[in-house]
Amino acid sequence: MKILVFNAGSSSHKSSLYEVMDQLHDTPPDPLWEAEADWTKQQGQTDLEIRANGKTISQQLSTDEREEIIHHMLETLWSGQTKVIKDLSEVDVVGHRVVHGGTEFVNAVRVDQHVKDAIQKLSIFAPLHNPADLKGIETVEKLKKDIPQVAVFDTSFHSQMPLEAKVYPGPYAWYEQSIQRYGFHGTSYRYASRRSAHILHKDPKSLKMVICHLGNGCSVAAIQNGQSIDTSMGFTPLEGLMMGTRSGSIDPSILLYLEREKGYDADKLDQALNKESGFKGVSGLSSDVRAIHKGIEDGNERAKLALDIFIHRLRSTIGGMIATLGGIDVLTFTGGIGEHDEIVRARTCEAFSFLHLKLDQQKNATSRADQQISTSDSTVHVLIVKAQEDWEIARQCWQLMQ
Repeated sequence: MKILVFNAGSSSHKSSLYEVMDQLHDTPPDPLWEAEADWTKQQGQTDLEIRANGKTISQQLSTDEREEIIHHMLETLWSGQTKVIKDLSEVDVVGHRVVHGGTEFVNAVRVDQHVKDAIQKLSIFAPLHNPADLKGIETVEKLKKDIPQVAVFDTSFHSQMPLEAKVYPGPYAWYEQSIQRYGFHGTSYRYASRRSAHILHKDPKSLKMVICHLGNGCSVAAIQNGQSIDTSMGFTPLEGLMMGTRSGSIDPSILLYLEREKGYDADKLDQALNKESGFKGVSGLSSDVRAIHKGIEDGNERAKLALDIFIHRLRSTIGGMIATLGGIDVLTFTGGIGEHDEIVRARTCEAFSFLHLKLDQQKNATSRADQQISTSDSTVHVLIVKAQEDWEIARQCWQLMQ
């Protein structure tokens, strides 16, 4: 079965083509073809990178229109040096990562008109992502309407969280209006929890796990019996940890003060919280942690403060998840920062030495992903797991199509 995966971001688009035979394996296969488009660097221009047949092709497109980009990207599947299929008819199913599924979608589903309408309706909760996900679905329909399409929802993995984790302590009418904690990064957590257990040769249901998905967007989840029982993101991806440009959780009265005393309206608040906060807002340098580390090396005090705040909040959130679980067997780091930043991992783990968590400093500094980096006598297994959202989407498509 050939499975094409669409993973749409607010200003990027990633795609992969997998071939899955009779059964699924815990270790993800290499995709036959993968592509990544990014139009953040210059308005009206897109950087496109295609990898297939042992080759990497880089291109620049004079457009930032998603539909045009997807068309061009898909053409490289069946033409040029990256050709791996004859035409789109060889693809058996297309899987889409959809950020917000609300309360209705607790599993992956075949896309029909009802599903498309629901994704559109839920765009109010994820305005940067759900419309992009829907655009991908509609583009495939225009190219070949009879290809089955599957929606895999980021929120679905957290749908079984207990009410005490879901319901906000405001008026109960909020919950009746679907204002609740949904959680995000669920596709990543589903994969990382299973992969962590596989690395340890354990049953996922036997482990109490805390998983940290750390990238430009950051969150933490507590996983017990293979299910999410708590997570740091909430009604939107803004809640929880400090992130690249997002503030994470703050006192709501700050917003009231800014509105009443400083003349902020909803749009200005949204801009401040989502685009001008986090690493970028505190440091004044960048949302990229690599630039923060460089700033610290150069003696920039605000860069140091930004990292200190991030570590403080990350430690605090992990501690809360451990309390919710009533203990911890596994601490896993995934995502761009989680996989590549040895300083963040080391400083985070220092706070949990009282649990006899012991990090192997050499392994932490040199190990690639999908490795254990704690010492042999550590009471907590500490792991690095490569984020594999695309493969997890392909897995769910394969299972659904069976």
